[in-house]
Amino acid sequence: MEIKRRAFYLVNGMKLSTKGRYGLKALVDLAVNGDKEAVSAGSIAQRQDISEGYLEQLLARLKKAGIVVSARGAHGGYFLARPAEQIRVGDVLRALEGSIEPAPCPGLEGECTDASSCVTKNLWRRINEGLTKIVDETSLRALIEESGQKLPTQ
Repeated sequence: MEIKRRAFYLVNGMKLSTKGRYGLKALVDLAVNGDKEAVSAGSIAQRQDISEGYLEQLLARLKKAGIVVSARGAHGGYFLARPAEQIRVGDVLRALEGSIEPAPCPGLEGECTDASSCVTKNLWRRINEGLTKIVDETSLRALIEESGQKLPTQ
């Protein structure tokens, strides 16, 4: 499991930005606290010590990606769009960060003049494939369980 934890910091220039970190924290909070009713961005922001305005931007991206849904009204807020075991960390990071390749390599895209003689092209390919595999196989539920928190239905 140690490899998984380290991999989350290997995104975008070898470091996960606040978008990815805060987005994952918010989704864990939403999964843990949003069982019966919508959870407001303000309550998530307060519990997770995230600026509410910034969190609203992240939630808008996650909504557009189909990861969360919103409810309007006096008791409005957010819900997960599907169960936590069906939400993959890779989908969240792509929605918030864009590409998750830690080592973009023009040779992998066929745009490198040194591709035929490059000694590191295959290394970057393996690194990118390894990270992609980890984030695409890790569910939001797994993050919650690894953190020691419990989903409301457990």
